[in-house]
Amino acid sequence: MDRLKSLEQLAASIEAVREEALKREARKEELERRKREIEAECKQLGQERELFDKVRVLLQESADYARMQAKEQMEGLVTNALQYVFGPLFRFEIELFEHSGKPSAEFYVITEWEGQTVRTKPQDARGGGIVDIVSLALRVAMVETFRPRPEGPLILDEPGKHVSADYVVPMLEFLKSIGETFGRQVILVTHDPHLSEGADQAYHVSIHGGRTVVWPSRLLDNGTN
Repeated sequence: MDRLKSLEQLAASIEAVREEALKREARKEELERRKREIEAECKQLGQERELFDKVRVLLQESADYARMQAKEQMEGLVTNALQYVFGPLFRFEIELFEHSGKPSAEFYVITEWEGQTVRTKPQDARGGGIVDIVSLALRVAMVETFRPRPEGPLILDEPGKHVSADYVVPMLEFLKSIGETFGRQVILVTHDPHLSEGADQAYHVSIHGGRTVVWPSRLLDNGTN
């Protein structure tokens, strides 16, 4: 009886250790997942900060007249993007000022709320969705502002990653309008089914046996066979 009791206790101890190991493994996987998410967010924030810095340099190095033209073009395009996606109460503003004898710039999202004007920096305005759209529109503005104008398609990797599902379709419509307005093909790399379903042409890309395989998931119906 004593031996049987000892075996039962040992089995119970082993089961308790197994359950604890499973809990710790699950916790470890959750922490690793969260770490990957934070690293991805940090990478994106770094890219957005780099973009804002490039815009500042562009405005700093331009002559006064060209600077004002670039400012107005960028404000107009980003404002259109914000209003296209989020509604008419949004607009974008670039504030030019002198810092240590050199022209500098700050960026603001302006919203109207219950008769009050709210002025915030893009990274502080209503979560990641706003800064994603601002960054997207600024990238387009940078390409279209440079002279000579770069040719070729506009290639975007995971645009609007933090834009909520309610605003993904308006964002896609904005990108289509950009393509039509500036005469550019827009190529998206995305995991978002809403974006792929709304595209004129969509392709799947995967790896099989160490080789990249591409096949059409849906083609534009242009009336041809």
